[in-house]
Amino acid sequence: MSTRIPATLIAGDGIGPEIVESTLAALDALGAPYDWDHQTAGLGGVQAVGDPLPAATLDSIRRTRLALKGPLETPSGGGFRSSNVRLREEFQLYANLRPARTIIPGGRFDDIDLIVVRENLEGLYIGHEHYVPIGNDPRAVAMATGVNTRMGSLRLLEFAFEHAIAQGRKKVTIVHKANIMKALTGLFLDAAYDLHARKYKDQIAIDSVIIDACAMKLVLNPWQFDVLVTTNLFGDILSDLVAGLVGGLGMAPGANIGTDAAIFEAVHGSAPDIAGKGIANPTALLLAAALMLEHTKLPDLAARLRNAIDGTVNIDKVRTGDLGGNANTEAFTKALVARIRNG
Repeated sequence: MSTRIPATLIAGDGIGPEIVESTLAALDALGAPYDWDHQTAGLGGVQAVGDPLPAATLDSIRRTRLALKGPLETPSGGGFRSSNVRLREEFQLYANLRPARTIIPGGRFDDIDLIVVRENLEGLYIGHEHYVPIGNDPRAVAMATGVNTRMGSLRLLEFAFEHAIAQGRKKVTIVHKANIMKALTGLFLDAAYDLHARKYKDQIAIDSVIIDACAMKLVLNPWQFDVLVTTNLFGDILSDLVAGLVGGLGMAPGANIGTDAAIFEAVHGSAPDIAGKGIANPTALLLAAALMLEHTKLPDLAARLRNAIDGTVNIDKVRTGDLGGNANTEAFTKALVARIRNG
């Protein structure tokens, strides 16, 4: 535990600083060996230096190759472009990892343990869009171009297979729309079966499902799935759907992983309506920190953190308001830290 690990810390906007403070308290209690470089982005970056993604923040992540961040505010419609998307592009974070696990039993769905692996840089999500004017209407027609590449598909699929095997999973399901989007998602589907046949056929099972059928099946019987891997836009939708099976985005961590950097985050928004009230639920960012611990080869600490979260909400019954409790962020954090320290 003596080797220190440099890491960039972005508190984020809205409730970001509150849930980051809670997460740092838990990591300190675990003795996690991170040396934090505090940086800013999103609305905080605009307010500080006039840039939603300051050069100092990018330089820090290039140096540390590791970041933990709170939610960043992005205006709808106009304003500045999403800092989250820009970070993925800047560091080629091609794999978005979104696990969903039931923590509080007794909900509409129980015993959920799913992983969604989403391609992060291609597809219809890349924002190649334009308007076509007709007559006096400059926005008469809106057009978007989706781009999938075989190389981009294969690197994501290889990550998905390797992660599934490392986690002891049994099956990877490829989610697509190759019946209609034969080229754009057909390429992804073909690449998946080709890679599996060449490299993974004796290590893990594979099947495939059309995106709309997958959404229905996830609601009817989510337990038939294990690991879902898909293209960018489909993955964006399915990962939130899967989060809904375990209680919502407040229970959903995310990891964005590339060859040279990895960024871990709470995937929910900045919730400006409750910012500063001390009632935010830090669980999503805490679970993201557990993913970060695993990524930095500290799986024992990750397991201790997850076990402490489980114990805090289920044994100690300390829960924030969105989980049906009455604890504020500080009380939840104190209970979690006590559970970590008391083992």
